[in-house]
Amino acid sequence: MLKLEDVHVYYGQVHALKGITVEVQEGELVTLLGANGAGKSTTLMTVSGILRPRSGRIIFEGHDLTKISPYDIVRLGVIQCPEGRHIFGGLTVRENLLMGAVQRRDRNDVHKDLGWVCSLFPVLGERLRQTGATLSGGEQQMLAIGRALMARPRLLLLDEPSLGLAPVIVQTIFGVTQQLHQRGVTILLVEQNARKALQVANRGYLLETGQVVMSGTVEELRANPQVERFYLGGSAE
Repeated sequence: MLKLEDVHVYYGQVHALKGITVEVQEGELVTLLGANGAGKSTTLMTVSGILRPRSGRIIFEGHDLTKISPYDIVRLGVIQCPEGRHIFGGLTVRENLLMGAVQRRDRNDVHKDLGWVCSLFPVLGERLRQTGATLSGGEQQMLAIGRALMARPRLLLLDEPSLGLAPVIVQTIFGVTQQLHQRGVTILLVEQNARKALQVANRGYLLETGQVVMSGTVEELRANPQVERFYLGGSAE
């Protein structure tokens, strides 16, 4: 479904992605692991078209994403739930959710999907008339994910969904992530909680300083001493 081929991205003179190659098959949940500054969020923003690679290609279902606008990337079904939530604080929960469906024309199905999102996150259904700014951090994260789902993603880019959240909210977020995966939603997940990410993913890539240094199934990654020591809290042999 998605393939990044030898992608190089710069922030000014800073070489952020140094020729990464990543693949995601339809129906997979693939995670990107790595420390802060490894290039994980940069990868997602490049897929979304927010950043443009200096070289390399990004192919999504036959479309070269490096040659089209972020708006048209969304129309293809590539939807990002960004790190930091970025909800519209002055809009109500309902309005925030409907913003996710702004490009859709199937109004009847939009309202069905609104009900579905509220079934995934019941607290949102209870607070449809509240403004986004009045929600807790965990509720805002649920709202951000719900807004992304309202766009009916073919590929969902989830960027640090558990960052800064209480453990009970993290459980809810990952529970919904698993439900989405079981429904057939293809997901590319960036998550610093490597243990949680490897519990829900099929495969993963480990990034260090803008390069892919390791990839494999979650079983292979969990069995790797380097991953165990530095990302899963294990001890060195």
